[in-house]
Amino acid sequence: MNEAKTKPVNTAKPNRRPKSSPPPVRIYSLGGIGEIGKNMYGIEYKNEIVIIDAGLKFPDSKLSGIDYIIPDITYLIENQHKIKGLFLTHGHEDHIGALPFVLRQLQVPVYGGPLTIGLVRAKLEEYRILGEAKLHVFEENDRYDFQHLSVHFFRTTHSIPDAFGIVVDTPYGAVVHTGDFKFDFTPEDRPADLLKMASVGGEGVLALLADSTNSEKEGFTPSERNVGDAILESIRQCDGRILFATFASNVHRLQQVVDAAMACNRKIAVIGRSMEKVFAIGQDLGYIRIPEGMLIDVKHIDRYEDRQILIVCTGSQGEPNAALSRIASGAHRSVQIYPGDTVIFSSSPIPGNGPNVNRIIDTLMRADANVIYGSIHTSGHGNREDLKLMLSFIRPKYFIPIHGEYRMLLSHKSLALQTGMAEDKVYMLGIGDTLSLYRNRAKRSRTIPSGEVFISNGEMRAREDELMEERLELAQEGIVIVVLTLDRETGQILAGPDIVTRGFVYMQDARPLLRRAEAMLKRSLARQAEREAYDRTVWLRTIHRVMRRHFMKEVGRAPHIMPSILEV
Repeated sequence: MNEAKTKPVNTAKPNRRPKSSPPPVRIYSLGGIGEIGKNMYGIEYKNEIVIIDAGLKFPDSKLSGIDYIIPDITYLIENQHKIKGLFLTHGHEDHIGALPFVLRQLQVPVYGGPLTIGLVRAKLEEYRILGEAKLHVFEENDRYDFQHLSVHFFRTTHSIPDAFGIVVDTPYGAVVHTGDFKFDFTPEDRPADLLKMASVGGEGVLALLADSTNSEKEGFTPSERNVGDAILESIRQCDGRILFATFASNVHRLQQVVDAAMACNRKIAVIGRSMEKVFAIGQDLGYIRIPEGMLIDVKHIDRYEDRQILIVCTGSQGEPNAALSRIASGAHRSVQIYPGDTVIFSSSPIPGNGPNVNRIIDTLMRADANVIYGSIHTSGHGNREDLKLMLSFIRPKYFIPIHGEYRMLLSHKSLALQTGMAEDKVYMLGIGDTLSLYRNRAKRSRTIPSGEVFISNGEMRAREDELMEERLELAQEGIVIVVLTLDRETGQILAGPDIVTRGFVYMQDARPLLRRAEAMLKRSLARQAEREAYDRTVWLRTIHRVMRRHFMKEVGRAPHIMPSILEV
């Protein structure tokens, strides 16, 4: 009887591919974290990127010759094929100011509210790139659906109309960016959509990115309506001409001024290119309403009595080239300050601008103007109670404080903990840091290229630390130019050395010092020629060494030395 044959059992495990983990939603900032201004954020999933804002910031006094600073967008340029759109929260410069430079490098569609796109259009036209841009106006109930991500909006209250929070729906839940906001229950414009905020929070929010600017200030931010009442009362009490200085982009404030001027029977003249632009755009869109005949040319103000004139101008931050600075210094073609004029500052100084503002106020007071400052303003950013209310509406799984210096971000983190968030759910990121979010976990991941790009005379420049150090040295220590002519073959000095200074010492008073320096340098170079054959590099080094040592010994300062050797 034959035994049945059985096949050998294969005990080896089948060759299966390891199951890949789902990709994360990645959140990163290219600006606006750890600083005021330069706001730009990215939300990325698989092959799609949504960008939020493209702002600039202003340089401090150390960056001589630099007009603006914008984000480094190297990473976005390398991944341009993934970008679905650039969405703008509102029309302030720290959120839209970098667009002319960003759109030179990225061909992406730009989305914003009606006023925001109006301001962007004017800005791009000024830089002559409007024809290349793809601009889209959204309304608060619009929605943009892409393959993996969707974008929709909720209206907020800020110091400019058409301010929105932006919601990016991802496979793991919504990522919410608040934009700049406060809760104003008696707003000058349309109210914030509290129901939609609560609805977004109720559907489950993966992460919240929220404005931290006023996180150190207690209570709620006062209503804009209070400022309108204060403006009217101040204008009523003035008998002479009034100059009203504010941010051009504060459209609510401009309408309040128009209303107060109308109540007090005053004509309005507008000064400043940006102010004129905003008035024109605001009127076109219906945000600024001025009765016919009330707006007059500044050249015609002398046709009216002083009590009938109100001049709205830029320069509330003491900017040297703004209208108010030129008026205060007597450099404006059409307007001068007369005794009895009243100047109203309706803004608070941006950090770092305090000295400039104080200088303008002193100049105005020296001209016998009445100056009102520090009392007719309220912030467009939410204080601590506003921020806690937003956290309570949105109820995020993870929280990222943004838009503020580090202490502001840290203060905002403490508010999140007070509302019940766990500390390991709050992430303090830096510019370029990436937070990777999964359905039930989060982790910091690789850092993307980031940094600052300088704008000087409308052109982009990479950060040049050596150049900045040289400019600072010139500003602080001055320059000494050494000029001499010599025979290239023999090294014999034919003329000079002659010394010219700028910003170092006053030449008329320092001629003995400079003559001693010239004589010392001539002796040192003569000895150099006796020791060895002429070498231009060696002579330049000798001039630097001798001059710096001499001036440090004589006056305790080492200016920048610029030798000029003419060889014949």
